[in-house]
Amino acid sequence: MNAEQVSNIDTENTKQPTNTSTLTMDAYHIKAHFWGRLTIWAVIALTLFLPLYLSFGLGYHPGWTVILNALAAYAGVIAVVWVLEPVMYFPILGVSGTYISFLTGNIGNMCLPSAAAAQHAVGAEPGTKKGELTATLGIGAASLVNKVILIPIILAGSFVISNIPEHLEGIFPLILPAIFGAVLAQFAIKKPIYGVIALIIGLTINLTALPIYLKSLSCIVLTVFICLQLEKYKEKKQTQQ
Repeated sequence: MNAEQVSNIDTENTKQPTNTSTLTMDAYHIKAHFWGRLTIWAVIALTLFLPLYLSFGLGYHPGWTVILNALAAYAGVIAVVWVLEPVMYFPILGVSGTYISFLTGNIGNMCLPSAAAAQHAVGAEPGTKKGELTATLGIGAASLVNKVILIPIILAGSFVISNIPEHLEGIFPLILPAIFGAVLAQFAIKKPIYGVIALIIGLTINLTALPIYLKSLSCIVLTVFICLQLEKYKEKKQTQQ
């Protein structure tokens, strides 16, 4: 066997696992899309069933004017999030993680932190195959734990709420900012300059009179743009050296 034949065998052996891995992930994504779409459409149908039954089955329809006005008022504040959240979260959640997150809800305060914590624990980078699988497992575990805890709390919710001390009620509005702060710190510790840039932009924009939905969009766009420009500047500087 000559050197050329050995080289060909080594090349084939090197390429085979990569191709197998790619095919496996493609098959995984096909199944994820199938079951993800099926479950989400099923939940949409169940969600619409009750108001449709109340409106047309029992005759409690409030009128289309009321419905459209309420939709317009709600969409005026939150509509941008319907497009923004899937785009923002997809690099961390991946295909299957995105389906599970938007099905189970609590994306910002449960699914995203769970995915980020799981990826950090195993050293997986967001956007990679390992990162996607890790995020999916983390979100799945968090969702199961959430439901196990949530169901008893819902059943005994009125009793629990009525017995919460008044001095603890002031903590509730601080929970979500604390979670986002922890997520920011977890990612910013890898590249602190990005965290500083995001904080400065966030604080500056929140002091402006922009609508809420434009504030979120502006923070994301400006942070991403400045960080990309910073990376390009670093690459250019390294090339010149």
